[in-house]
Amino acid sequence: MKRMEEIRSNWKKWFSWFLLIVSGILVYKVVDNFGNIQEWFGTFFRVLRPFIAGIFIAYILILPSRSIEKAYRTSKKQLIAKHARGLSVLTTYVIALLIVMIVINVIFPILRDSVVELFSNIQGYYETAVQAINELPEDSFLKSDIAMSIVERIQQINVPELLSISNEKILEYVQNLFNVFLAIFDVFVSIIVSIYILLQRESIIEFFRKLGKRILREETYEHLDKYFGQANELFFKFIGSQVIDAIVIGILTTVAMSIIGVKYAPLLGFMIGLFNIIPYIGAIIAVLIAIIITFITGGLGQTFAMAVIVILLQQIDANIINPKIIGNSLKISPLLVIFSVTIGGAYFGIMGMFLAVPVAAVIKLIMEDFVSQ
Repeated sequence: MKRMEEIRSNWKKWFSWFLLIVSGILVYKVVDNFGNIQEWFGTFFRVLRPFIAGIFIAYILILPSRSIEKAYRTSKKQLIAKHARGLSVLTTYVIALLIVMIVINVIFPILRDSVVELFSNIQGYYETAVQAINELPEDSFLKSDIAMSIVERIQQINVPELLSISNEKILEYVQNLFNVFLAIFDVFVSIIVSIYILLQRESIIEFFRKLGKRILREETYEHLDKYFGQANELFFKFIGSQVIDAIVIGILTTVAMSIIGVKYAPLLGFMIGLFNIIPYIGAIIAVLIAIIITFITGGLGQTFAMAVIVILLQQIDANIINPKIIGNSLKISPLLVIFSVTIGGAYFGIMGMFLAVPVAAVIKLIMEDFVSQ
């Protein structure tokens, strides 16, 4: 008996050493072939991209789909009530398609014409702006050493060369066209995936609930279920409210700039609304770009009027419109917002900047619960 226990003890010891050696070899192989592994993961996630996009589309459309389904289920016609789920998904996609068609046929042509005209006249606008700066008094801020050094660097840019088309650019355009076809295929797959998710959402959620209960302890599962519900509510409210707020501020700034005669007002208003989705930083970047474009197209006086009006609208949005839409659900300080947006943008680009705030709010919620226990 003692001999058996000794053999078992030695076996455990040798097995532990074996696992340690295997782990060391695996770590070495991972580090030694990090480039290949990174490339493999990159390819893997590129393949999954349409499926991830489909999940995201379904996540965005689940609220209107759920509301429409409730309306169909209360119908007195049995056929409609029986097929409420399928009809709600169909109606949701018809509405989404109509919105996309309106954007493509009404809003996009206006933006396209503004962009084409802006780039066609950029050289003339630039020369006019430089001449206006040169005619300013010597004590003007725009003629300070810092401002003049920036102007000199901009003057070194050869605008016609940047806009010229070479053979390399033609090949690049062909490659971009091929990428467009691939993107269209990805969009098609994403839509199909999102439709299946919306149709079978209860069974999918129930599967993951059962899986969680099976592999996790009861206490751990309850915590995860609680945080998932709260995070889901935060993401729904944040994404929906930010999109609505961006549309409102985009329309308001477009109307205001059109009234004072700012050129490319629809383009600048669309840009400000789009960038406004990114908290704090997005609005600052958009307003600065709008100020530069207005200055080179309309002069200093119009730029000053536009800046005052847009900044005033941004303040109204930040203090009145946005709180009314989003409420106080996030309860997150401006400092944490700026920090999370900066980190999210550095590692995950525009999407990281957009989702950084609700992610930070969820982490803050978990940390507060952890500290209070």
